[in-house]
Amino acid sequence: MQVHELLQLVDDAVYLNTGKHLNDLQRGVIEGTLKYQKYADIAENCGCSAGHAKDVGYELLKMLSDIFGEPVDKSNLKSVLERQGNVNISLVNNSSNIFGKGCINIGSKQPKTKPDKSHSGDSKLKQRNQNKTQIEKISKLRYFGLNDQQIAEVLELPLEVIKQVVSE
Repeated sequence: MQVHELLQLVDDAVYLNTGKHLNDLQRGVIEGTLKYQKYADIAENCGCSAGHAKDVGYELLKMLSDIFGEPVDKSNLKSVLERQGNVNISLVNNSSNIFGKGCINIGSKQPKTKPDKSHSGDSKLKQRNQNKTQIEKISKLRYFGLNDQQIAEVLELPLEVIKQVVSE
């Protein structure tokens, strides 16, 4: 994957889990990290102090660790993103298939504990099951007559996520 594709992957993941897109500094931190830059260089490119860039980077990597359910740091960001982009469920607005490549997670609440590395396959299976459960909940709530806005409020998800789930 190219840097711009990985940036989009991160932006989608953050948006699906927080309802907010990456800001310019966060994008700069991700891009600089993917290019193996030091925080001082990232800060210079983004027009801020190295300390501020490092603080933003720390918070962003912590958030990505929570979103992906695995530790994310500067040294493994690229491999984590490439792995996540290839294995997780996407909410593609396509009537024939709601599974695909490139999106992260539709759940708004993520476990705060680090997964046991010996069960990484179990972790991916659990994540897929959680996503499937969320999709089933959305379908069931639609069946009971709730509109997408109401479903978004009940499940605490962005409205755009709800709209991407195809009614069955």
